[in-house]
Amino acid sequence: MLPLGVVSVDNVLEDKEGLEKQLKELRAAGVDGVMADVWWGIVGSQGPKQYDWTAYRNLFQLVQDCGLKLQAIMSFHQCGGNIGDVDNIPLPQWVLKIGESDPDIFYTNRSGNRDEEYLSLGVDNQPLFYGRTAVEVYSDYMKSFRQNMSDFLGDGLIIDIEVGLGPAGELRYPSYARNQGWVFPGIGEFQCYDKYLKAEFKEAATSVGHPEWDFPDNAGTYNDTPESTEFFGSQGAYLTEKGKFFLAWYSNKLLSHGDQILEEANKAFLGCKVKLAAKVAGIHWWYKTDNHAAELTAGYYNLKSRDGYRPIARMLSRHYAILNFTCLEMRNSEQIAEAKSGPQELVQQVLCGGWREGIDVAGENALPRYDRDGYNQILLNARPNGVNKDGPPKLRMYGLTYLRLSDDLFQKMNFNIFKTFVKKMHADQDYCPDPEKYNNDIGPLEQSKPKMTIEDLLEATEPMEPFPWDKETDMSVGDALASLIDKILSIFK
Repeated sequence: MLPLGVVSVDNVLEDKEGLEKQLKELRAAGVDGVMADVWWGIVGSQGPKQYDWTAYRNLFQLVQDCGLKLQAIMSFHQCGGNIGDVDNIPLPQWVLKIGESDPDIFYTNRSGNRDEEYLSLGVDNQPLFYGRTAVEVYSDYMKSFRQNMSDFLGDGLIIDIEVGLGPAGELRYPSYARNQGWVFPGIGEFQCYDKYLKAEFKEAATSVGHPEWDFPDNAGTYNDTPESTEFFGSQGAYLTEKGKFFLAWYSNKLLSHGDQILEEANKAFLGCKVKLAAKVAGIHWWYKTDNHAAELTAGYYNLKSRDGYRPIARMLSRHYAILNFTCLEMRNSEQIAEAKSGPQELVQQVLCGGWREGIDVAGENALPRYDRDGYNQILLNARPNGVNKDGPPKLRMYGLTYLRLSDDLFQKMNFNIFKTFVKKMHADQDYCPDPEKYNNDIGPLEQSKPKMTIEDLLEATEPMEPFPWDKETDMSVGDALASLIDKILSIFK
């Protein structure tokens, strides 16, 4: 993953020589390619349907010249305000200007605080953007990308298009934004109090004979614990008929949002030799409670009795899209006890949901890691039952995008361990430029399948046991002794 600000906020490719040196080192280390955010706030800053792709064309040409492939993110969100955001890239100024007169275009919490990271899905089909809806605006951007990057798409440089569907590019609500005061492991807040989503909920509640139902008023604030709230507490309101209706509506809106935008992405890139992808957030805190509070506020209606992720995978299957998941590096033992975290079980649930729905799953680490333990956990998740000497493993992730290219990565010890990790990700095989040889061949993108009903999608909420995972990877980058030696050497370097 390239630095967030590799193209600056004023649309300039920064430090081309330094980047070229690093890209060549990655290529020599056996890395297949890089991922880049293609910021709407940079390319589309001048006005509606006005795009300047020059800096990104320069970047893509550099990546191609260095012999690497490219994953391009359609970044319709703001950079800044999330974990790891060191740059500040707002939404296009002309969009923010509309927000000054109509702040309800942004996600809003119960207190009325607006989050300007990403447009509320409540305006997906509202023609508020110079006569265009939000979905049409996203579609315009993707069509222009295809038109202006047709040579790179035709040459096979770009292998997948990850479609940004929410804050941090993830299909979720901005329930745990640091710029709103959230601190780990707070449960977060529901983000549906803009006038457009309020009206949609009132209509939905009225249609089932309950016009008096409203949004929860007892779900706490960003940094509460579940048990301190009436909504998430033991026998809380989330288990009532009204609570279940709200959570289903809230999560179903997210499914429909992703489905609609991915359909536009499919139209934009139809016939290109690329895969579409969508990113799902790894919300691992409070996973080991009955209420899964932090997941629920983010829009993942996931409980022990209800799978909140497999319906997303089923929706993605309609568009031949990859499910890209995070927190692959995390182990339960590394988390603070009071957060009731379960990153290992969460990863298993989500990856297995994707595999069961017949789609490819990919992933990334949530936080920068340079240690052997983190790499070994990623390797275990990439091939849960190890390497198969007679062909591709039955369970195998499609790919891994390492977060992130940085000066720290190129420190001698860090980069030596990283090179070993890359070799192990490739199952100890030498770098192979031909994806057909490792069963990752990419054909022309097919047209999305017919639209699924919400009932079809919700059939996938039936919980299923995950496939078994090995205890340890069979492709370790080194054990506890190697980690100890690393620490000793780091003291004397």
